[in-house]
Amino acid sequence: MFDKIWKFKDPPDNLTVKALADSLNISEVLARLLVQRSVTGFFEAKSFFRPTLDTLYDPFLMDGMHEAAGRVIEAVTNNEKICVYGDYDVDGTCAASLMYLFLKELNADVFIYIPNRLTEGYGISIQSLDYIKEQGTSLIISVDCGITAVEEIDYANKIDINVIVCDHHKPKDVLPKALAILDPIKPGCGYPFKFLSGAGVAFKLTRAIGSKIGRKEDPLKYLDLVALAGAADIVPLIDENRTLVMKGLELINTNPRPGILALIKSARMEPGNLSAGQVVFSIAPRINAVGRLGDANRAVELFTTNDPTKAIELAQILEFENYERRKIDEVTFSHALELVDKCVNLEEAPAIVLHEDNWHAGVIGIVASRLVEKFNRPAIMLTTIDGIAKGSARSIAGLNIYDALEKCNDLLLQFGGHEAAAGVAIEISKIDEFRDRFSKILLENSSQNKITPEILIDSKITFSEITPKFVRILEQFAPFGPGNLRPTFLTEKVKVIHPPKIVGANHLVLVVKQNGTDKIFDAIGFNLSYFANFIEKDKNLIDIVYSIDKIIKEGKTFPQLRIKDIKLSI
Repeated sequence: MFDKIWKFKDPPDNLTVKALADSLNISEVLARLLVQRSVTGFFEAKSFFRPTLDTLYDPFLMDGMHEAAGRVIEAVTNNEKICVYGDYDVDGTCAASLMYLFLKELNADVFIYIPNRLTEGYGISIQSLDYIKEQGTSLIISVDCGITAVEEIDYANKIDINVIVCDHHKPKDVLPKALAILDPIKPGCGYPFKFLSGAGVAFKLTRAIGSKIGRKEDPLKYLDLVALAGAADIVPLIDENRTLVMKGLELINTNPRPGILALIKSARMEPGNLSAGQVVFSIAPRINAVGRLGDANRAVELFTTNDPTKAIELAQILEFENYERRKIDEVTFSHALELVDKCVNLEEAPAIVLHEDNWHAGVIGIVASRLVEKFNRPAIMLTTIDGIAKGSARSIAGLNIYDALEKCNDLLLQFGGHEAAAGVAIEISKIDEFRDRFSKILLENSSQNKITPEILIDSKITFSEITPKFVRILEQFAPFGPGNLRPTFLTEKVKVIHPPKIVGANHLVLVVKQNGTDKIFDAIGFNLSYFANFIEKDKNLIDIVYSIDKIIKEGKTFPQLRIKDIKLSI
């Protein structure tokens, strides 16, 4: 349990807030939330609440797009064999599926290659290129990978395979000599939005191809896959991403493809009002599970089938493997906690770096994330594969783990990823040296405040301000995710009117009201059961930090407070 720091976001200009509140006929609290999201005028607000596909950027603004689209059209026209080369996570399988489905619509001779996580690892490999060449392939379109495959793409060129890279990861100093590289964060790329998912970049390529052949609207039917990938890959839900995910969620909720519908039902949900959060926490893990434990091609089959019966069968496989993944996850997490207790000085260590020969490669990324959540510091989990330590790194908010790893590049055999997550490979004999260097780098670039978790608060409000109109407008801020998080509020001097309850393993359930108002709200604090000990009915007034969600009771929808932290009122 951490003593969290409560910190208000920088207040926006008050005159701007008041003017926006008046023009939209909303409360100043809601107007403040909009201004914090750089929405300062009526028409900006209209675009925020009602984004249209017309606001999407021209795909040809992305460097290399003309060359890429032209080469794909040439390959389709000449009936060349095309390989779509993906990745084994949600983003990679969604990107591969949408590219494949689009090209099949054009009657292309196309197949998908997804590397096996356990035997091949991430990205393009020489082994895979030999196989792909044997199939008679002349063009590879890599999606969600390829930007760091310098030697591999050199090899592809030698065996007469053209490669188009569609990626969103950070490139290294040397770019691969591909026929075209589509990556918005590639140096020199003028594309105005830099935070697309891998599936988002693939979607842009399909739009460019469609524009050249008079079928610009065809790729829109794959926005469900773009939304699923974007939500699962935790890309910022701002600007173009917000539009893509919002429109994709509309497809998921109104006309889900058989595979996605089967997944939704497997998670014991129904389409209609599914949120980005539900996609992340309920649907995405089922897709990731098959890639983590072996063959992600089953996820691709699920996304690309039109047969509802087959979709149900495949969804059941994903459900079972997710169950198995959770069991392995729990065992690994328990073992990791033991190692932290024995080997890590949490008073001094700025990061957790653990290695164990027999950990399952498919779950260590999840466990690393759980360690970050528990200890609020970066975590790297490594296992041994073919005599090499390989694993996953996860970071905390405000710390770019990719940049930190880059400063250890001479000790690493391989690394790649994002600001928040990365994959690494290192010789076992160098782990201790790496741990020391990595920790030193973090200490040089981190303040002590990073060890103590912060909760950023959007606004202080009273319960009387939580009206039906307020909640209705607040829900229109969705989809929520990085860059557009569900707003966090502070309410002071709150009374707990029934004894606290503990549900599940350690979730806190409260019924609360605020002095001075008759409004009563249900509240839940996930993993906050330890607060029950000092909340005494009718005695202690508390201050709560929370977001506002909704709960359905007897067919009716009510607001529910999702508590993030509690302090006794002063």
